[in-house]
Amino acid sequence: MKRSWNTLSQQSNGAWSAQDFERAAYRLVTEQVLSAGDRGTRLAYHLVEEHFEDFVAALAPLGVRLERNAHYRYVVALPTHGEGAPVSLAETLLLLVLRQRYDVAMREGLIEDDGLVTVELPDLQEAYPQLTGRPMPDVGLLRELARTLRRWGVCRLVEVDGDDPQPFHLQVRPAIVEIIGEQWLQRLDQHYRGGDEDDAPDTAAFAGDDDAKA
Repeated sequence: MKRSWNTLSQQSNGAWSAQDFERAAYRLVTEQVLSAGDRGTRLAYHLVEEHFEDFVAALAPLGVRLERNAHYRYVVALPTHGEGAPVSLAETLLLLVLRQRYDVAMREGLIEDDGLVTVELPDLQEAYPQLTGRPMPDVGLLRELARTLRRWGVCRLVEVDGDDPQPFHLQVRPAIVEIIGEQWLQRLDQHYRGGDEDDAPDTAAFAGDDDAKA
């Protein structure tokens, strides 16, 4: 049975407040991924990691399950019933392409610290049309899409120095393996082979599937 946040706060001898527990639970639901390698979620990650079973019990009635990766030090919240927030086609395609680039980097031993994979714009410009049958979004739209994906904890946009010909690159986080599972990759293949843009869905449920494990 879940212990109350007040009880856990008291047992921490003042290290954590009840509000800290509430905020961490809310962030799991809204952001999906908390990581020790992300300065913005580091404290919340350590709180959840220290009280993992309590957060599992707290979120289970909401239809949310938690998974954690001890090696890359992150926790991810996934809908139990495979239903999530609607995702636009542009977001879906970029997610799937980034997942494919992550898999390639894993096979080639290009994983960086904390499980990160850097995707340069020239690589993305080549891979995106090959995998989707569509041109890559322009830089402005790509920035907007990257901001959305950052909120889901799967990638972040990194600005580069002024001397670099490309304005930024994308860092893909390891949690993308849980969130964008094999069923999603099959959708990418089906979309590319379908060939008819009018048949492409406008939205898709953003959720992990049981076939994806880090």
